[in-house]
Amino acid sequence: MSGAAEANPYRGEVSLVLDGTSHVLRPSFGALVAAEEELGPLFGLVERASAGELKLGEMVGLFWHCLAHSDDHSREAFADAVLRAGLAACTPALRALLVQVLKGGG
Repeated sequence: MSGAAEANPYRGEVSLVLDGTSHVLRPSFGALVAAEEELGPLFGLVERASAGELKLGEMVGLFWHCLAHSDDHSREAFADAVLRAGLAACTPALRALLVQVLKGGG
């Protein structure tokens, strides 16, 4: 795996590997507020995810807003990389972010 980005779990950060590059997802207050503005209430997002009803665009939106270095590429390129990685590869990062939303920490 290439890329120098390493998540700091003590800050609630999560790693997401796309196209062999590790991306840091940082669920800061500002990032989660921005995600909520776009996607609606975070509790609804968690409920949809737990019911298996979370849409791909919602997952990408949450990841995008939590992405520590989103200026490295466009949102469309990031979304394409998520699609190439597949749901199975992205689920651990999604789960970790949703746990942060519910439990806090970092």
